[in-house]
Amino acid sequence: MPGESPKTGSISPAACKLLQAIPKVDDFLGVLTDSGHPVTTRSKNIVRQVLEECRQAILAGDLTDKNELAQPKLIARFEARLAARNTPNFKRVINATGVVIHTNLGRSVLPDSAMAWINRVGAGYSNLEFDLTTGRRGSRYSLVEELLCELTGAEAALVVNNNAAAVLLSLETLAKGREVVVSRGQLVEIGGSFRIPDVMARSGATLIEVGATNRTHLRDYEAAITENTALLLKVHTSNYRIIGFSSEVPLPDLVTLAGRHDLPVMEDLGSGCLIDLSRFGLPREPTVGEVVASGADVVTFSGDKLLGGPQAGIILGRKEIVERIKKNPLNRALRIDKFTLAGLEAVLRIYGDQEDALKIIPTLAMLSMPIEKIKARAQKLIRQIKKPLTDHCFAVTISAFSRVGGGALPEQDLPTVAVALTPLNRSVNDLEKSLREYPEPVIGRIEKDQFLLDMRTVADHEINQLATTILAVLGTDR
Repeated sequence: MPGESPKTGSISPAACKLLQAIPKVDDFLGVLTDSGHPVTTRSKNIVRQVLEECRQAILAGDLTDKNELAQPKLIARFEARLAARNTPNFKRVINATGVVIHTNLGRSVLPDSAMAWINRVGAGYSNLEFDLTTGRRGSRYSLVEELLCELTGAEAALVVNNNAAAVLLSLETLAKGREVVVSRGQLVEIGGSFRIPDVMARSGATLIEVGATNRTHLRDYEAAITENTALLLKVHTSNYRIIGFSSEVPLPDLVTLAGRHDLPVMEDLGSGCLIDLSRFGLPREPTVGEVVASGADVVTFSGDKLLGGPQAGIILGRKEIVERIKKNPLNRALRIDKFTLAGLEAVLRIYGDQEDALKIIPTLAMLSMPIEKIKARAQKLIRQIKKPLTDHCFAVTISAFSRVGGGALPEQDLPTVAVALTPLNRSVNDLEKSLREYPEPVIGRIEKDQFLLDMRTVADHEINQLATTILAVLGTDR
């Protein structure tokens, strides 16, 4: 080994001298105290780590200069490690990927008004479960239930912590120990290998698959109904498409069939939307209101996808059924907190005017953004970085495509404008890594050996920071 004698395998004399030069933990803590650093449990742990790293580096032959063990050097190591330890792990990033509802980057961005209301509610006490009219204990669900019913036409509503929880809670309440009939082509898998059959198994319901992967008929459902059937389930395939020779049963037909057998119909929309976005060139998706109007007894969907709110699972439907779901003891384990409620209420209130919602809710604004506005963002960034980057990187605007993301509208390309960076003195992978690991991280994508910054998902107020980061990473000076 590098720090060992070649003949005996023991530690070499030079390495021994370096090891002896490493200060004891208590002695180094005294040095830190003298330099103004308080002695805490964290500082003690960091000191032990720094000294152990020096020890291992000496034995590996990576540390051979005694000057590296001088007090200023060790203090600098300690302070660097302390600064890193005090830096939050949870960071805000600039999303330049072009994926609007980016599952890994926090999904939907909340409007400023929603963030202001979360801060106001969170900074003091609130009427979370206190009825201000009666002066008695209230229900947190009532704070948004009326809004949800008004916007969708549902009789009742309940909000839990995500849509998987909404599906689980609904099935556990309505079908535990009984059968649920669902089309084979709708047995979707969502993020994290989370599958509808797995959720159903956890709920205690028995899955009855009908039809073929690509085609399911009304007669398939009817043939599967028995005295042990609890409900008919329809899962909207929002994260994939079956094209070609395919068909599925429309919801109104399923409702009619269920009515003849006195069974409820549940539809899991996954990524439910309140506004028809087809006028912006997006595929026609059923809105939540349309699904409710079609007769579904229970509808579930996410609050943080096309709705544009915080992470939540929303359950809507007939009052009698939703009340049963509310009383399920499992509901307490899945309930949302005051911050989610505040954010969701603020977003739902914006939907009172759909045109305002399209402008104010960031997810909807990005999805409906005119190409001219995206191009203007790209040109603004280019003006700030192109000249300083002359000797470091080639920068140009190009036409590209964004994605909706979040398991919504699969295979739907959104025309966009991106700034393409081609570094001259480093690899594009190194540039991507450097931007990703910067204190204010930038996340983009690599295509055809270029690093693309899709300006659809970069907010106007982020452009200056993005330019500063790019120039800093590429070693230039503004």
